[in-house]
Amino acid sequence: MCTPEARVNAITARLSAVGLTPRVTDHDTYTHIETEVPDQVPAESWREFLAALVAADWWGIAIGSRSGRTAWAAVNKETPATASTVRGHGHQP
Repeated sequence: MCTPEARVNAITARLSAVGLTPRVTDHDTYTHIETEVPDQVPAESWREFLAALVAADWWGIAIGSRSGRTAWAAVNKETPATASTVRGHGHQP
């Protein structure tokens, strides 16, 4: 199983590979990754983008009237074997 740091690195690399600019923020129990999503995304890039997000423990896409779309992903710093609570995709940290 990959370490949390390796998972964060893999997610940010995949997002960068499709032309996005991920920002990583470290928190006590999780690492947060965020990026703006342009209005027009080619279908192939969209599939890779979604594959990157689902590799996280939690993820989502926020749509704002002025800021456009922002995608976020969070990776729990505890490995699943030691995590006291395992959450599914789509839950906010």
